[in-house]
Formats: sequence, C-alpha cells, structure tokens
Amino acid sequence: MKYIPYVNIKMGTKSHPRRSYGNTLPLTQLPFGMASFAIQTDGRSQWYYHPDHEFAEGVRLTHQPSPWINDYGTFLMIPQNDVISNTGSGAWSGYRIQDSVQRPDRLSLKFLRSNCIFELTPTLRGAALRLTFCDDRPSVLSFLPVKGNYEYRFDNETATLFGTTDGHSNDKAKDFKMYFAVKFLNDCADSKRIESFGNGENTAVHVGLRSKVCEARIGISYISHELALATISRECKNLSFDELCSLAEENWEEKLSRIEIDADEDMMKTFYSCLYRPFLFPHMAYELDSDNNPVHYSPFDGKVHPGVRYTDNGFWDTYRTVYPLYTLVARDEFAETLEGFVTDYVEGGWLPRWPSIGEVGCMPSTLIDAVIAEAAVNGIGSREVLEKALEGMLNHANNPAPEDRFGRTGVEFYLKNGYVPREYRESVNLTLDAAYGDWCIATVAKVLGRDDLVDEYMARSKNYKNLFDTESGFMRGKDKNGQKAEFFDPASWGGEYTEGSAWQNSFAVPHDIEGLADLYGGKENLIKKLDELFASDPSYRVFGYNGEIHEMTEMALIDFGQMAISNQPSFHIPFIYAALGEQEKTDYWVERLAREAFSATDDGYPGDEDNGTTSAWFIFAVLGFYRLCPGKTDWIRCKRLVRSAKILGKEI
Repeated sequence: MKYIPYVNIKMGTKSHPRRSYGNTLPLTQLPFGMASFAIQTDGRSQWYYHPDHEFAEGVRLTHQPSPWINDYGTFLMIPQNDVISNTGSGAWSGYRIQDSVQRPDRLSLKFLRSNCIFELTPTLRGAALRLTFCDDRPSVLSFLPVKGNYEYRFDNETATLFGTTDGHSNDKAKDFKMYFAVKFLNDCADSKRIESFGNGENTAVHVGLRSKVCEARIGISYISHELALATISRECKNLSFDELCSLAEENWEEKLSRIEIDADEDMMKTFYSCLYRPFLFPHMAYELDSDNNPVHYSPFDGKVHPGVRYTDNGFWDTYRTVYPLYTLVARDEFAETLEGFVTDYVEGGWLPRWPSIGEVGCMPSTLIDAVIAEAAVNGIGSREVLEKALEGMLNHANNPAPEDRFGRTGVEFYLKNGYVPREYRESVNLTLDAAYGDWCIATVAKVLGRDDLVDEYMARSKNYKNLFDTESGFMRGKDKNGQKAEFFDPASWGGEYTEGSAWQNSFAVPHDIEGLADLYGGKENLIKKLDELFASDPSYRVFGYNGEIHEMTEMALIDFGQMAISNQPSFHIPFIYAALGEQEKTDYWVERLAREAFSATDDGYPGDEDNGTTSAWFIFAVLGFYRLCPGKTDWIRCKRLVRSAKILGKEI
C-alpha cells in the first residue's frame, strides 16, 4: 500500500497572520532533513506561500519552522530567459496549480514564463534538480536573494556554483553562514554565461544553460563549501534523478507506514497528511566529516564541534504531543534529537527553549523538561545523555539566566516564594510550567537513581496550588506582595496568561490532576468547571495584548466554548474528564473536535500547526489514546475513530 498519495503537504497553508489554518509550508523534504524546499509565491513576508496563488517567484531552499520565527540559510531558484530579473518580485511567473506536483518526496511545476518544467527531489542535506525547457530560447537558472548577504563563485573545473549566505532571523548565532554547492551535470552549465549582479543582500547570480534538459545536485553545510560538495557525493552518488526520487519515496513510505489505519477516504487523507508533519521537525543540524563522524556548527561560539545537533523546534508546543508520539514510532530518532538538544547545554550553558539555528526563546518556560522526562521513563536516550540533561534541568530550575532567551523567567522569586509574581508577563503560566518542570526533574532523578533530589522536587511540583483562587475557581496571578489584581475577567487574554485567558490556562497541571481536583473540592466540582468551559460563550477580551491576536479569532470562529482546540494550552482539557472517571465526555468532545476542526484541505487545521504538534493531537484522537502527562507512561483512552489501526505492524 502507498501512503504518500494520501498526503496533502499543503494542508494548513491557506493562512494569514490574522487567521491561521495551520501556518504551515508545503515542504518537500526528507524526514528530519537539513534542507527543505517550497514554492515561493510572494516573498514580501514570512507568509511566502499561498495555495491559491497562480504565480510563483521560484522554489526556495528553506529552514523556516514557523512564520512567527522566520527563515534562515535560504535562497530562491527560478529558471529564466528573455528578460532576466535579479529579484523574485521581478522574475515571477504564472504556473498551473492543478498541473504541479507537491509531495513530501517530489516537487514539480512548470514556469509558464520560461516554458520550463522544474523538478526537485530532496536528499538529507540537499536536493537533485531537473529542468526541462520546452523551447530553444537561451536560458539561465537564477539564484536570487531572500535574506542576508550572499557571495558566489563558479568553479569551471567541477562545473559547480559555490555560494554562501549569512541570513538568519530572531535568534543569535555567532558567525553563522550557510555554505552551498550546486553541481551541474553533463556539461549543461555554460561557464561563459555566469553572471552575478549586486552585492551583499542584493546579490543574484544567473548560470547560463546549454541544454534543454539540465540536471544539478545541491548540497548544503553550516561548516564549509568542502562539506557541501562532499554531501553531494555522499547523498547523490552517481544516481539518476529518477533513482533519487525513488529513494526519497521509499524513505517517506517507510515513515508513514509506521502507523497503518483502515478508514474511509477522507479520514485516510487527513490522518496521513497529519502524520507527515511530525517527521519534518526538528531539523538535523549536523554533518559528516571525511571519516563519517558527526560534526556541527555551534551558534554559541561559531566553531565546529564533534557530535550531533538538532534545531527548529519550540518545546512549549511540541512537548505535549510530538515526543509522546515519537516514543511509539520514532524511538531512535527521539534518542538522537535528545542528544542534539543536550549538545546546546554542553556548548551554550543552557538547555534550548526555541532553537532556530541559534536560540530564539520566543515562548516562555523550559518545557524541554517534559521532553527529557518522557524520554527517561520510556527508556530512550543513554544514561550519559540523561545525566547531562538532568544537570541542565537543575541549572535552569535554580539559576537566573544571563539573557531572557534562556532559562526560567522569575526563577529567583519562584524559589523563595513558590510562584512567579505578576510583575512578570505570563506569570500564571510561568508558575504552573515551573511546577510541572520540577515534577519532571523529580521523575528523571528517580529514573537515574538520584533519590536525593526526588522529594525536594516533588514538593516543589505542588507550587501550582499557590495561585489557585477558590473564589473564582481559576488560577490567578499574585504580585510580589501576594496580592491579586482588582480587575478579573476569566475571558481576558494575555497579561498573566500565555496565548489565552484563565479559562485555557487554569488546568495546566498534567502531573497532578488529583491535586487539582482537590482544590475544587473534589472531582465532581472540577468536572462541573470543565462543563462550564465547554458550555461558555467563546468570548474574549484583549486587555493583555491591547489588541486581537489570531488565537482569539480562531477560538471564537471554531466555537467549542472556551475549549480552544486551535492552540496548545487546551489540548489536554477534554482528556481530563476521563482521568476523573467521565469517559463518555472525553469520547464525545474528542470525536467532535477531531471530526469538525480538522480536514486534509489547504485550510484544514483549527490553528497553528507548530512543528507537528497539532497534527500529533489529531493522530492520537483518531487512534483512541492520549498522553495526558508527558513524563508518565500511562495513556488516557478515548473512542477510536477508525476501523482498525496498527503501530509498527502491531494491532492496537
């Protein structure tokens, strides 16, 4: 059985900064690969692809994990003839969407202006290209700027274009450059027609082509041109374009076949379109030296170090669903990515929060704690890696970081008083996440036999209780003097809460649902509070943000009350019912959310997809179980939405 035909890589791409249907890109990329490719239809912003645009500025080499994070190490490719432009906005061409092929393993479109069919298939750190011109006009393959400064040189002896770009976005990355090599095959590049225009961030280069059919191979490196060129030899060998297409297809078919379901056509399409997403991120950020040993560029000192590294992952989102999914279908990959994340602690002094080549730190808290705990209790990762990870967890749990990008915000006050005061933005979430993080530390310590730490951090994990307001039944912030704000509306977003209000964020105690229920006076009262959440009007007030953010819009338009399936803080809420003994309510709400808020269409997600997170929620909802608390090995059951399912060949 073939699974790729069920995958719509455009699912979620029909988005806008004010209304996300996924905020995804249609990435042609090998699983966890270092190089991704997507059509660019309008490069004036991070939302550079739209599925309804019948025009394209080229095919972009991209690493963008989210439009909110932006891109790095990127350039644009487009075949041109007649009038040659140095920018995507000048080179754009019409293309027939219905005739294009956009799959995980292959990208193909015909640029109508140049009358050229552009085909690409990915390798781990590059791609193979095939261009077929349908007439005899003198033509070029152009490499156009996107972000940063560019430099190019063409080596006649090897028919290879070498380039560099230093473009990156909201992170800090010392001396970052992406090096790339484009090797032209069969004497198809005309060395007498290599033209470069502009300098720095405006640099473009046009490689003249001799043949109507032209092939090239791309390799990238964060270390050197030599490694970029070696990547081409290692990953492409002397294989034909079609043979490389077959390898990419086999790679994706193997990943997608790790979960087999029997369902109707619509469910098959949505399920496998979702299953494709968790295999995209995090991105590999290491290479192989001449002895096939892993080496990587470090953004902390700009030097080359031995070992593996991974990037482009926001743990505030992904810890909830992606890594629990990996425990079932990608254990080896999970182990290697964990090792790569610990690399950042070893080299930079802090475990990552939101790395995108360098650390961005755009979301609060240190939720990598949950990723580490999930690995530890599931026997993933070596003892050496887990011990170093625990060291990093203890560091950010007890020490203030030198920059806001790292560590736990407000950690000093939290240590003294058991909560983060509302003088800090998002103080409720910071407190609840710190308490959960402390539970994760106790869990990892227990696995490693560090009994001296278990009791201390288990006690700290109860700090969430310090913010519970018995009068309102919500978690509320306190200032440094222990006082709550005079004004309180549970539908007011922001301020003390992250991307939500008190409704979405007061139940973020996955490690101690029983203790949370006790605060409400028993399970029955917590169940009533959840009933009220689902029954409430999806209203919101913008005070904490001084304006509307897209997550507000999506919650109201989808309308499951205050259950915002559009964003991560609500993901676990319907499963709390089953944890409290109300299985039927979990079954009812999870099925409605999955069936009504998801589809395989270009507008198929209820909100931001976020590196596989929302996709993995749907996968669990369909399969009939969910990890309520990453770091525990038990699953919350719910009604299965398919006729049958297998994971790694075993019936579930």
